[in-house]
Amino acid sequence: MAISFGSINTGLPKDIVNQLIEAERIPIQQMEVRKGKIVDKRKILGDLIGLVQKVRDEVQKTQGAKNLRELKVETNNTYIGIDLDKNIAKPGSNQIEVIELAQKSTALSSGFPDRNESYVGVGYIEYETPSGESREVYIDPENSTLDGIARVINSDESSGLSATVINDGSGSDKPFRLALSVNGTGAGNKAKFPYFYFIDGDYDLYLEHERPAANAKIKFNGFEIEYPTNKIDDLIPGVVIDLKKAKPGEEFGINITEDVQAVALKISNFIESLNAVLSFIKQQNALDQTSDTSRTLGGDSVLQSLESRIRSLLFEDVVTSQGYRRVGDLGVTFQRTGLLKVDNKKFENFLAKDYALVTEILVGYFDAETKTKNPGFIDNAQKVVDSVLRTPDGLLQSRSKTFQSNIDQIDRRIAQKNRFIEQKEKNLKEKFSRLETTISKIKNQGAGLAAMNNQINPVTQLG
Repeated sequence: MAISFGSINTGLPKDIVNQLIEAERIPIQQMEVRKGKIVDKRKILGDLIGLVQKVRDEVQKTQGAKNLRELKVETNNTYIGIDLDKNIAKPGSNQIEVIELAQKSTALSSGFPDRNESYVGVGYIEYETPSGESREVYIDPENSTLDGIARVINSDESSGLSATVINDGSGSDKPFRLALSVNGTGAGNKAKFPYFYFIDGDYDLYLEHERPAANAKIKFNGFEIEYPTNKIDDLIPGVVIDLKKAKPGEEFGINITEDVQAVALKISNFIESLNAVLSFIKQQNALDQTSDTSRTLGGDSVLQSLESRIRSLLFEDVVTSQGYRRVGDLGVTFQRTGLLKVDNKKFENFLAKDYALVTEILVGYFDAETKTKNPGFIDNAQKVVDSVLRTPDGLLQSRSKTFQSNIDQIDRRIAQKNRFIEQKEKNLKEKFSRLETTISKIKNQGAGLAAMNNQINPVTQLG
């Protein structure tokens, strides 16, 4: 009777090796789960680090009196434009009247029927620069049109002369003219306009209109002043005045004041960045029976420490020229929700009343006697931000490093376990292959013996 060994000669399940290997992979799956939880925590921590970095960005926008300060100007924008350097300019009021704009020496030629067909002739243009230098521009037959002359003049950047062809809009049969101007405004840039020496032209080319260079004239606080350009940068410290339009007899003000709304907005944005961090911490700590703290930072000491440091900022005294103060004096307070709030009206009133004191509370006070800088609220916030973001030992960076170290350690263990499993799988396959061969031989031998038994005659055996 033949011996049966199952579907494979051993009688064992076909996927016995796979079953054994899958059992070996269970610890890897468990490590993957642990790694996934740490990865989730690290991502959450990364989001928190991003929020704190935004706080640092807002700190940098307000740190120091120069960064905090904002000025605004009220004036008649129809006649002048104002560009302020807030680090130099100071609040104040001045009166100005634009009597006359600075202008350059300009001239307009006689008219031609078209700009690039009418033949002007060949010859040269002679003119004298504001410095008294006599110069000549030669016009050959290839450039003997209005466009050609303008092109030749403009091709020499050192000529001090510019040219363009215009249509005077008169509707006449000769509307095209050559417009010439000396580079630079002001009486010091007066020039003798060109003499034209051309022969064989279809029409005569000559200057029909001229306007000499002139200085800008203004009245500043009642005194008449002249400037060679329409851009004045030395009249009011830190202020550049761009004259746009003249209107003699109309005086108006240039009023520079502290922009309390802009400063308040900066502080409001800074407080909002702190609130974003506090809201994040509050959300993480909102635990209930369904909360999976293994994948969040809920209850983590890092959150408690960071929240404590932020809260301490509000109650930290700062030294000012008027004694100890707190940022809460400016209208920054904690609400029942645990978040900060700025009373903008109180803050702006404080700014309007005593800008210097607000500056000292926020960005510090320099004691001239001791020659020391006492930190303000923003400075203290900077220290907190730097301490938690500092690499590698800052509160948040250190925790991020720990998470990454744990992830790397698990990855190494998984890699090591995979190498072990691969080798074990190889060994098992070799063992079962040998077992298969051995059982197959035994089976074949058993079949051979059975066949021999069937071939022996029973009578012979008795005989």
